[in-house]
Amino acid sequence: MPMQTMAAKESGSEAPPAGTMAGKYLTFHLATEEYAVEVIKVREIMGVLHITRVPQTPSEVKGVINLRGKVIPVIDLRIKFGLPETEYTQRTCIIVVQLSQSGTQMGIIVDEVSEVLNLTANDIQKTPDFGTGIELPHLLGMAKVKGKVKILLDIDRVLTSQEIQSLAGMFKQ
Repeated sequence: MPMQTMAAKESGSEAPPAGTMAGKYLTFHLATEEYAVEVIKVREIMGVLHITRVPQTPSEVKGVINLRGKVIPVIDLRIKFGLPETEYTQRTCIIVVQLSQSGTQMGIIVDEVSEVLNLTANDIQKTPDFGTGIELPHLLGMAKVKGKVKILLDIDRVLTSQEIQSLAGMFKQ
């Protein structure tokens, strides 16, 4: 898969109010669901390349890659989200994202990248209330596009602050 670079600017780490979530999102698949992250957070999309394993890291941390001289930690989102592991295919990708909280770049492994969507405020709904004790701070909302629901991720909150600090310290850039 050819490497694609996307220019992006940093934005704040707070989840935006529901009315301001409109914008461009990169959509991708994990298992049977489709997710999306703000394009502004995406630095690069690439096929899976050699990942150097790092001992004593959580199971979702697959290791690190060398990206033009920078050591970037790589997380498998399937494992992070409690989905079954699967073999990587030609469609499996690493999306390199910039985390606003720490400025850290991180690779996330996804099953397949779909497309870039321009979502309007009318396309997006707040995350539904799943009941007492269920908090989903890593979700920005849900987008309805062509009769399907896409789960909008706040990539800055997919990993907890403690996990990000731990990884940033482990893999100083």
